[in-house]
Amino acid sequence: QVQLVESGGGLVQAGGSLSLACTASGGTFSNYGLGWFRQAPGKEREFVAAISRTGGSTAAADYVRGRLTISKENAKSTVYLRMNSLKPEDTAVYYCAARNGPGSSSRGSDYVYWGQGTQVTVSS
Repeated sequence: QVQLVESGGGLVQAGGSLSLACTASGGTFSNYGLGWFRQAPGKEREFVAAISRTGGSTAAADYVRGRLTISKENAKSTVYLRMNSLKPEDTAVYYCAARNGPGSSSRGSDYVYWGQGTQVTVSS
């Protein structure tokens, strides 16, 4: 059983930057592809970014592409998400998720393990 714990959320002004981290325990981190998803109040969960288990493949949603970097550090069992030029519409709870298999995936149904989420609020 893999457990994921997100950190780094908080309040940031529009135009600012934020770094999120997700640390895993209970499994072999290098075996998992990781993804970040978010859910704003009253909206469905949506894909943000993903990285393959090797770190060699990444993907990002169109609305954030160019504004974020996803990376993973297997030695620390941690995946990172850094977002720049934040907008109020980026306000959401951000979730980390892990999946088996190669490549990166934007589908939430591909992910087996989920964290509890961390709140990101962007003020205008």
